[in-house]
Amino acid sequence: MIKKLLLTSLFLLGCAAERSSEYAILDGGSVDLQAPQKLVLINYWAIWCAPCRKEIPEFNQLQAEHGDQVSIYAVNFDGSQGDLLRSEMAKLGIEFPSLVVDPRAMWGLEPVQILPETLVIGRDGKLLQRLIGPQTLETLESLL
Repeated sequence: MIKKLLLTSLFLLGCAAERSSEYAILDGGSVDLQAPQKLVLINYWAIWCAPCRKEIPEFNQLQAEHGDQVSIYAVNFDGSQGDLLRSEMAKLGIEFPSLVVDPRAMWGLEPVQILPETLVIGRDGKLLQRLIGPQTLETLESLL
């Protein structure tokens, strides 16, 4: 009986640990950042950030041309949610999905200090790089 209880507890803990790497996407669905299966870029932006505005078309183009190799997710620096977030994304022309919750804690990272910032996550869920400042299509394609 104790053995069954222990095995059940370990199974439930394992399931809980797996769910902790699942992050909800604003318009439905979720992504498992522990095992994303392709390169992931997490772009931090704000509506008032001029360099963010400059790089967003570059991310849109990367997603359009290389979506089979990379997934791009937005995270709003100001914590906007719901309709306000959708409105801000539309104003900036963000065409890639937004995460509902900032996943930085998963890699033990402190809060964003400088915008824009982009996290580069490997196919195995490991943090590969932090890119500070605006990116170009050329710098983003070099990650592939």
